[in-house]
Amino acid sequence: MRLEALLALVLAPFVGSFLGVVVERLPAGRPLLLARSTCDECGRRLGPRDLVPLISYIARGGRCGCGRIRLSPFYPAIELAALAVAASAAWVLSGWLLWVSLALGWTLLALAAIDLRHYLLPDVLTLPLIPAGLAVALALDPTLLPAHLLGALLGFATFVIIGQVYRRLRGRHGLGLGDAKLLAAAGAWLGWAALPSVVVIGAVLALALALAQALGGAKLVLTGKLAFGPHLALALWLVWLFGPLIVG
Repeated sequence: MRLEALLALVLAPFVGSFLGVVVERLPAGRPLLLARSTCDECGRRLGPRDLVPLISYIARGGRCGCGRIRLSPFYPAIELAALAVAASAAWVLSGWLLWVSLALGWTLLALAAIDLRHYLLPDVLTLPLIPAGLAVALALDPTLLPAHLLGALLGFATFVIIGQVYRRLRGRHGLGLGDAKLLAAAGAWLGWAALPSVVVIGAVLALALALAQALGGAKLVLTGKLAFGPHLALALWLVWLFGPLIVG
């Protein structure tokens, strides 16, 4: 195994632990770095033994240090997800592109988790992805920049127009501006030609989840609220790693 890949895998759970803090605190407007780490269940201050990703949770049997309260599996889940992001990126990429891809993947992971919980895609995470994607395109090949700039513009405009049409036809919001900004980020990273693949993959993933929930006994409500950000984020990640869909 390459040293850089091994380093990425070692760092991933620690990054995932921090992403868990971001997901918990950012939507609530709580400080991310200055506040002491505390147990979300009982408020107890966490010591070094409580802060080792995955291992602390397993060693304590999924319970708080007091031993009485069962902890939410959220933190080990997002730590494992961050590890999956690192493993998939290290499998495909290397060098500086691996590290910028990890920054993309881990940011998308945080956005997906926040949207699942709060139906929110914070600008502080979404908007920086747009200039970052354009900068990566410029570094890879300056001739790619116009296609990626056009992708960012088309990505945003497409979802804004669809959202406006949906609102006029149905009298309520469909796609939010957060989704439009995330698709703009997809265009910045991938270029305009890859946008249809991102939208199609995201829609298929969302439909597959809805059908799975219906088969599991959940009532399928066409007017229900759906967080599209996680599906869009995963689609962006898949197309970034493996390329757009090939038709024909």
